[in-house]
Amino acid sequence: MSNRLAQATSPYLLQHADNPVDWWPWEPAAFEEARRRDVPVFLSVGYSACHWCHVMAHESFEDELTAAYMNEHFVNIKVDREERPDVDAVYMEAVQMATGQGGWPMSVFMSAEGEPFYFGTYFPPEPRHGMASFMQVLEGVRTAWAGRREEVAEVAQKITRDLAGRALGAGGSELPTAESQSNALLQLTREYDPSSGWFGGGDTKFPPSMVVEFLLRHHARTGSEAAREMAEGACEAMVRSSLFDQVGGGFHRYVLRPEPNGTLVPHFEKMLYDNALLCRVYAHLWRATGSDLARRVALETADFMVRELRTDQGGFASALDADSEDPLTGKHVEGAYYAWTPAQLREVLGEAEGELAAACFGVTEEGTFEHGTSVLQLPEDGPGADADADAGRLAGIKERLLAARAQRPAPGRDDKIVAAWNGLAIAALAECGAYFERPDLVERATEAADLLVRVHMDGRARLARTSRDGQVGANAGVLEDYGDVAEGFLALASVTGEGVWLEFAGFLVDLVLDRFTAEDGSLYDTAHDAEQLIRRPQDPTDTAAPSGWTAAAGALLSYAAHTGSEAHRTAAERALGVVHALGPRAPRFIGHGLAVAEALLDGPREVAVVGHPEDEARAVLHRTALLGTAPGAVVAVGLPRAEDGSGGEFPLLTERTLVRDLPTAYVCRHFVCARPTTDPVELAEQLGTVRP
Repeated sequence: MSNRLAQATSPYLLQHADNPVDWWPWEPAAFEEARRRDVPVFLSVGYSACHWCHVMAHESFEDELTAAYMNEHFVNIKVDREERPDVDAVYMEAVQMATGQGGWPMSVFMSAEGEPFYFGTYFPPEPRHGMASFMQVLEGVRTAWAGRREEVAEVAQKITRDLAGRALGAGGSELPTAESQSNALLQLTREYDPSSGWFGGGDTKFPPSMVVEFLLRHHARTGSEAAREMAEGACEAMVRSSLFDQVGGGFHRYVLRPEPNGTLVPHFEKMLYDNALLCRVYAHLWRATGSDLARRVALETADFMVRELRTDQGGFASALDADSEDPLTGKHVEGAYYAWTPAQLREVLGEAEGELAAACFGVTEEGTFEHGTSVLQLPEDGPGADADADAGRLAGIKERLLAARAQRPAPGRDDKIVAAWNGLAIAALAECGAYFERPDLVERATEAADLLVRVHMDGRARLARTSRDGQVGANAGVLEDYGDVAEGFLALASVTGEGVWLEFAGFLVDLVLDRFTAEDGSLYDTAHDAEQLIRRPQDPTDTAAPSGWTAAAGALLSYAAHTGSEAHRTAAERALGVVHALGPRAPRFIGHGLAVAEALLDGPREVAVVGHPEDEARAVLHRTALLGTAPGAVVAVGLPRAEDGSGGEFPLLTERTLVRDLPTAYVCRHFVCARPTTDPVELAEQLGTVRP
């Protein structure tokens, strides 16, 4: 019999709808039931593409005896962290504070008042490697609840007080400076391994997309060769490793080295936010250096997102699972869709090309993954090392392998639309379409933006967090949704010259000022009128994606550059105080904030291109402006705009006249402009562009 999750729209919750556990969604009625029965609440938080979430579900939540014990002694709540990032953030902070680590699935035991008292992540079905079994944990919590209630209450209240006392200020009143940005770069050089191209110690490597964006912007502003070399090295390391899907394009979640000096193996889930951020980073690397490798990776990642994540409604799905069915065993295992043996390559490609593909992609007879299989990579010393020179040969091989792989059981897809991540995808696809003259990518970006306006906004005084199958979800957007969607709309406005996207961005950043901003200029992750949890979440650090704090700061700054609004610029500056405080000490955890700070230090520059839309010279100037490497520059294109607002759609076009009746570009900082130019070469020089 289905439980209460059968009515959910989240694919993750629906995966648990037939569990024998009597799951509740996160709602007041669940806590009222815990009070009525006088039992603790068990909160389980995960997401659809999470491998260990699936493992714990199969081992424990699908087990009749375990479920019966849970149902008798607890009220059990299941939460999709992607739908409710606020719930996830608050209790993950408690888990990390108590245990020193965190992850998913997250397991929290709490009172009916939402006060947590015991934590964990994955629990095995039997004791293992020093870990208690899940049943032992359940029995221990029940015993403590029944026999030591005062002690449990005291622990819960202390944890809640400690969480409440962790509210952040703006991090100081000082703005990021050239010196603080240089100090952040210096710290990154200490954490960077030039021999491998990866940052940080340890065997688990996440893609440093936002750090690379900072490095590219810092190089553009200062000319730092160290910044450029680290950006190029990190991007090459990612794309040569199994982090990058060498056949289908796009990036996996992370890679790890399972044994000393072993081959990096990916965690195979593919997240929209990773791929959107990396698509844009590689496009920006091409813009700065002209690298053919960067161009190829940006386009292959864009094409992956469109091919495998785009939904029928025009948005982009959240993720592809790590697991898929192994055709040989019928079991769902991690990586089955992506791994190959030399024999499988020969079967698809023939003897000669199969041997070549194995050599190119590091596929060995003994295997680099599991059961004699290998995950494709691009070794630096292999015959495919110079992938650009061999582009034609490898393209044919990859096309045939992709077609063969499509016949395998595919990983599941979490097809809910998350507003923030679609904002990131809109920015990446719009810019790739403009840079590489792919109007189809701009169209896909526009369709996703239309979906967000039509479904997630739709005349509301707020932005909804999610939708699925064209139906809006019940959860309100959080700060990252407002910041990332505004960023996507601003990028689309610059690429298309359609001022309506600037207007929509303005609506969102105004809501940031009204509903998410504290008196000291710091930013909360939830709106003033959002559901009140035991703590109002607030975190400026960037993790796998930009924090809401830094995303909003970037959108506020860009909107101010477009419009001249001092209120929005002041809000951006106040929010960036935290970057000055954290950047030099922990740059890898505030990479997006550092990138926004580079835009602040550079201006950012405001570029206005005026001319008639049918004039090809205007199109050349417009593309030249978009290819400018000046950090965070905003671009407006259209007809000249009169002082009364008639004419062009952007404030930056006001009273911008044509020079000698030719399309003309104006490059300004704080609305103080350099000499207008009709020459694309001169415009490129004004924007510090390296022409690819």
